[in-house]
This record gives sequence, C-alpha cells and structure tokens, in this order.
Amino acid sequence: MPENALPITQIAQLLGVSETELRALMNQRDASRSDVSHGDATLVGLTVAEAARRIGIGRTKLYEYVSSGEISSVKIGRLRRIPAEALNDFLDRRPDSADYTTAA
Repeated sequence: MPENALPITQIAQLLGVSETELRALMNQRDASRSDVSHGDATLVGLTVAEAARRIGIGRTKLYEYVSSGEISSVKIGRLRRIPAEALNDFLDRRPDSADYTTAA
C-alpha cells in the first residue's frame, strides 16, 4: 500500500458510506474489469488479439487474413480495429463453414 493511502475504513467515513457498501462497490468494479479483459461481447471494434481470440486463431494468422483483405479492418489513428461483423462475414465465406458438425 502506498505511503499516503488511507485505510478503507477511513475512506468510507470520509465518503459517508459504510465500509461494507464501499467494499461491495470495489468488488463490483473489479468484477466488471475482469469481464472486459476476457472479452466484451458488446464491443463493435475489436483489437487484433480480441478478434483472434473470438474466432480461435492466433494473432499472426489474423494479421495474415487482414493483410490479404480476407478480414476487413479499419485504422483509427495508430490503432487497428476489426469490426465484429467482419469476423462473422469471414466465417460465413469459409468453404467448410456450411457444415460445422463434420470433424476433420
């Protein structure tokens, strides 16, 4: 804990809330942060890593698909984002996507 950090009890007193309420709020915040790190299904523009994880391939392979134009992407400043619907379009165009039940 940093030198100037106040204990939770003092912070709760200063805010005028119970320590239990403050801890519950902190736990709720931590839980929402972990949800985002595991992938937020509501995101429209995905990072390359998020897009790769979503369709179950590596980042390098996803970059290959982006470079070849098979998966659409956009540059926002220095950032590259993959539209979520571009992944669905890509999967729909795959030759083996018609039959997901057949094993290789």
